[in-house]
Amino acid sequence: MYSLLFNLFFKRLDPEQAHHLAFGWIRLAARIPVLRTFAAALLAPRHPALRTEALGRRMHGPFGLAAGFDKNAVGIDGLTMLGFDHVEIGTVTARPQPGNPRQRLFRLVADRALINRMGFNNEGSAAVAARLAARRAVFPTTVGVNIGKTKVVPEEEAVADYVTSTERLAGHADYLVVNVSSPNTPGLRNLQAVDHLRPLLSAVREAADRSVTGRRVPLLVKIAPDLADEDVDAVADLALELGLDGIIATNTTVARDGLGLRSDASLVKETGGLSGAPLKERSLEVLRRLYARVGDRITLVGVGGVETAEDVWQRILAGATLVQGYSAFVYRGPFWCRTIHRDLAALLQASPYATLADAVGAETRKAATPR
Repeated sequence: MYSLLFNLFFKRLDPEQAHHLAFGWIRLAARIPVLRTFAAALLAPRHPALRTEALGRRMHGPFGLAAGFDKNAVGIDGLTMLGFDHVEIGTVTARPQPGNPRQRLFRLVADRALINRMGFNNEGSAAVAARLAARRAVFPTTVGVNIGKTKVVPEEEAVADYVTSTERLAGHADYLVVNVSSPNTPGLRNLQAVDHLRPLLSAVREAADRSVTGRRVPLLVKIAPDLADEDVDAVADLALELGLDGIIATNTTVARDGLGLRSDASLVKETGGLSGAPLKERSLEVLRRLYARVGDRITLVGVGGVETAEDVWQRILAGATLVQGYSAFVYRGPFWCRTIHRDLAALLQASPYATLADAVGAETRKAATPR
């Protein structure tokens, strides 16, 4: 039914317009008590075998929604109603900004991919913090807050910009993510270099601890798939050195190597970050490399090209405790989480592992074991 709706209706709309329309329906459903109860029962049935502990939280499962869908924390309950085990909002910047000029979102339907150059369009950390403070959760869930650099702020002032957002948002976050890997803010990816990343992460950690005294807010960094292998290793080592709680691997890519020949050539040439199926293999490679470096000492979150329960399972075996998706949501619709949870529970039952925690990193450890 959703495939028919997508092909007959959503596919004909501008992608950003379609996003706002669909998200509006999700939010509306979550505001109607009887409808949201029915929808949650249908779309988010619980599988006890999938229960997951990560970042000091107990979750119904490992599968969450990546940052970018709900930039302003306006639809957390609706997304939880659809079955996401955690929701990461943002990216949020210290100052409100409109993002890049439209058109800035493109569907590559044949490749099950998206290209976006949204540019961190959001209402700013003060507005988002106020909304999170006023939120009365209908469906309790784990909420991550992803923060980035305001576009007009020069690189040398980036640390103060991130600290401002941290001071406003840390108290409302179940975990906090420093995004230094979007390709759509000029100079942002320069901050992934360890010499820039160390003072940034240290300052954010200090700001979070200073702002939230009753608990420790877990801190993660999100990296790009375009990092060279040695730079992935350097970020992993830095995360251990600074005592970070996790790494999210990966953001979108500026490469176009993973695309087939089926998508419109003019779309392939659009600038911005590519997400979806073509990112699958590189994101998995980065995840395996990170786990081989850090093991179980920090939490890894796998994202990029995740479409099916098998994709989620592969990332768990590679070393991810949590897995996120986004682009496939556009193509698979509201039953996506239900299908992933059902099929993932079946994969776990058929495996030699008693729990998901036992499976985390199992294949990467096996590959590293001398024969």
